[in-house]
Amino acid sequence: MKKILLLILLFPAFAYTQKAEKKEVRKVIDQLFDGMRKGDSSQVRKIFFPGAVLNTSFVNSKGEAKLHSDSIISFINAIGTPHKEVWDERLLSCEIRIDDNLATVWTKYAFYVDNVYSHEGVNAFQLAKTDGSWKILVITDTRRKKN
Repeated sequence: MKKILLLILLFPAFAYTQKAEKKEVRKVIDQLFDGMRKGDSSQVRKIFFPGAVLNTSFVNSKGEAKLHSDSIISFINAIGTPHKEVWDERLLSCEIRIDDNLATVWTKYAFYVDNVYSHEGVNAFQLAKTDGSWKILVITDTRRKKN
């Protein structure tokens, strides 16, 4: 009975901590897409672990499933290279799961260049918390155009 009472008393604190951690993880995801829209590579660079990886899963014109991997540096450099267009990745949903200092984020998105639809898909993020802050380890996305 004491164990059950203890669990009942501790559950609100656990739920509050989970909610606060999810807000912190979401803040990192939002910082990525805000930085993309602004073309601000320094804002984006801060949220990645050194050596982070970007993967894209897609189906080529022959109908073959492919995976392209790149270092996050190329992605950050592309964001920071001056361009007139606004790169606007709009999140349509966001599911965050956390265990200790590991988080997984699953988002559906639609990507626009200057308000013109380009493509859509899903992002799968893995983040880790070290030294009090969440950072992105890996992003894997899918890309497709609406029919």
